[in-house]
Amino acid sequence: MGILIPLVSVTAFWALIGFGGPLLVPKGPNRGIIQLMIIMTAVCCHLFWIMVFLHQLNPLIGPQINVKTIRWISEKWGDAPTLIDS
Repeated sequence: MGILIPLVSVTAFWALIGFGGPLLVPKGPNRGIIQLMIIMTAVCCHLFWIMVFLHQLNPLIGPQINVKTIRWISEKWGDAPTLIDS
């Protein structure tokens, strides 16, 4: 339920901009270009937002290395001040 509210509200906002914005453009020689720019802006902003939003739902966590492995690497690479018991 916590995911549904922002997903629906932001999608509705960008749908309103994408569908309603072009209707507000006054008539003129560049009306089609301006309408296209409004639609493409709404699509790109929504796409960017949805990718960031979905990425935060399942963040990538780096690999977790065991302490024993870190000590072994430190000893083998030679940067350990003293030898470490296993």
